[in-house]
Amino acid sequence: MSSRSYRTLMARAALIPFRVQVQQTDLLILATADLTAQALTLVLEERRRLEWYIACHPEFATTLTPWPEDPLAPPLVQKMIRAGAVAGVGPMAAVAGAIAEAVGSQLQLLSREIIVENGGDIYLALQEPATVALYAGHSPLSLKVGLRLTPEQTPLGVCTSSGTIGHSLSLGRADAACVLAPSAALADAAATALGNRVRRPADIQPALEWLATLPEVLGGVVILGDKLGAWGAVELTPL
Repeated sequence: MSSRSYRTLMARAALIPFRVQVQQTDLLILATADLTAQALTLVLEERRRLEWYIACHPEFATTLTPWPEDPLAPPLVQKMIRAGAVAGVGPMAAVAGAIAEAVGSQLQLLSREIIVENGGDIYLALQEPATVALYAGHSPLSLKVGLRLTPEQTPLGVCTSSGTIGHSLSLGRADAACVLAPSAALADAAATALGNRVRRPADIQPALEWLATLPEVLGGVVILGDKLGAWGAVELTPL
């Protein structure tokens, strides 16, 4: 399965799927109506502000360490900065989740349910329970287990980092490092940091213990080969 073909498995009764793509941003959105035009406007605006900030601060796009607070930065950038600081990583580790959250939180005003997926990072606001499958590349556990989510947990970010799938930078070897948090930006940054800590099965438990120290993070799952570890408010279900 390719890095995007998992999208063929995304479906939800009564929700309409549509795609919005602007340069590196590639969103699959499920909503109660086709909100392509509105979503495209939001993506363009958020990207414009982010690109302006990077033009003024080029090192923001490349640093692997937390970025100093900047009260003058655009709201999206401030969320990325805060998320990176909590997780101990660079702010761009939060970019996919931050954009999914920025778009999804605005589209919530137009759709009673909204799901925004951006390269494996998901923002959800639900009215009914849902299951998010864990895609872990060549692991025998890939798409064999999912996370059961309830409306009471949302709005929620469910973000996944991998050292074996996709183009995002990971310093670890986890097939999937998934984090749940109220902020998708935080979930994204924390998933990167969690994945960075896992290079062998013995790393899974210490990595999850580290994750448990982060404020506002609700839970996490790590898959490495045929090994799986979980912590926190995660309800695993077989698929």
